[in-house]
Amino acid sequence: MADTFFELQKEGIFKKVLYGAKGDLPSFPDGAKATFHYRTIKTDEEKTVLDDSRNIGKPMELIFGKKFKLEVWEKLLKTMKVKEVSEFTCDRKHTAVYPLVAKSLRDIYKGKGSGHNHSGSHHCCGMAMFSEQGMGYHDLDELVKSPEPLVFVLELLKLELPEQFEQETWSMNENEKLNNIPKLREAGNESYRLKNYDEAANKYAQALTMLEDLMLHEKPGDDDWKKLDDLKRPLLLNFSQCKLLTGDFYPVITHTSEVLARDPDNEKALFRRGKAHAAVWNATEARRDLTRVTELNPKLEAAVHKELASLESRIKEKEAQEKSSFSGMFSS
Repeated sequence: MADTFFELQKEGIFKKVLYGAKGDLPSFPDGAKATFHYRTIKTDEEKTVLDDSRNIGKPMELIFGKKFKLEVWEKLLKTMKVKEVSEFTCDRKHTAVYPLVAKSLRDIYKGKGSGHNHSGSHHCCGMAMFSEQGMGYHDLDELVKSPEPLVFVLELLKLELPEQFEQETWSMNENEKLNNIPKLREAGNESYRLKNYDEAANKYAQALTMLEDLMLHEKPGDDDWKKLDDLKRPLLLNFSQCKLLTGDFYPVITHTSEVLARDPDNEKALFRRGKAHAAVWNATEARRDLTRVTELNPKLEAAVHKELASLESRIKEKEAQEKSSFSGMFSS
């Protein structure tokens, strides 16, 4: 432990343990996730508190090895045991970027930032640029103009190894996303088999998000882009089927239309879009899609006839109700 303190001091960091913890110092491999509270304090006489995650009510999460902008936090956490609380006084060479990080975190907590916000967990993987108008926070503007040493009080609440938690999309590299897509699809299929359609839709949606992120790095129409697009279409169809079964019809129309833009004669997409159109009273579109299904596959004529008959019956019933309501307006 003495060596750790000495190494930190050589880098302009002074550590003071406020609350010790039992056990050995854990390892912090790349991909591990630390959950911790932080308090940032100025070194003025008043010990002015700039930020305190406990006041916000949500701890910070940091994935090691993901190039977090405030690099010194990774260094500090790697000297801590779980449940330890320590105070670190850091030279300004380590804290110059703090205003950018703090602005991003504050904006996220207020719900107006462009950072990632997943199920209440906050991350800071993208920094807002410093504009001519300033940071939007007076205390941070002052730090930008006059960088100074800062004190960080950290409490390491939890440390999870990569295999112990479900990694979020924003923190994955391209290979990790590509490897997770088939796993998410299979998890969605399993939930679907169990008739847990909302959970299945969520898994398919996660896989689609990863695919779309990967496709942004490829040129549309190139071989790699086409391979990703081929993976996307079955996920869109599966997602649409889940939404159809849960009565959420407009996403069905949107996602099956995306499939049909690439594969105009896809029977599943036409049939599901036709059913969704029928459910939201788009009668012309429903008839068009369902009729096309029978043209492509006469074996589905009975299923299509059932859907069309149901649609016509509902239309007649609706017209009768409207006629009755209309005539009632003029009855004595």
